[in-house]
Amino acid sequence: MKTENWNDKDFVLQEIKKYNCYALEYASEELRCDKEFVLEAVKQYGWHFRYASEELRNDKEFVLEAVKQDRYALAFVNKELQNDKEFVLEAVKRHGWALEYVNEELKNDIEVCEEAMLQKWEAIRYIGEEVKKTIKELLREFITNKINN
Repeated sequence: MKTENWNDKDFVLQEIKKYNCYALEYASEELRCDKEFVLEAVKQYGWHFRYASEELRNDKEFVLEAVKQDRYALAFVNKELQNDKEFVLEAVKRHGWALEYVNEELKNDIEVCEEAMLQKWEAIRYIGEEVKKTIKELLREFITNKINN
């Protein structure tokens, strides 16, 4: 395959659609720095985000747009962003299942978990043990109050 093809947006998008998560890896650096192009690739399959340029993977606003397209994007950002509570709150507001790629400390943060579940209730599967414990206690208390009243 010709090297110049990997700098052609249409060609690379066609390859992405055909082969899913590997084509962006071979795209030119120019394409992997192109915000619009990378977002289109991420729409096809979130794992493409791992091949975005480092600059894009560290750009908070761009990462949030990518997470909105597919939660997997959060798996490929730097640890600093994954540990940033404000950033993570914004990410889970855009895609609740992004909670899967959050560190354990933030999975045990009730505010982060609440936002994730408000966006997509199924995110409950990714909440931390401390939050699960809190939810169980609240349910027990609620049921006890209902029974006693």
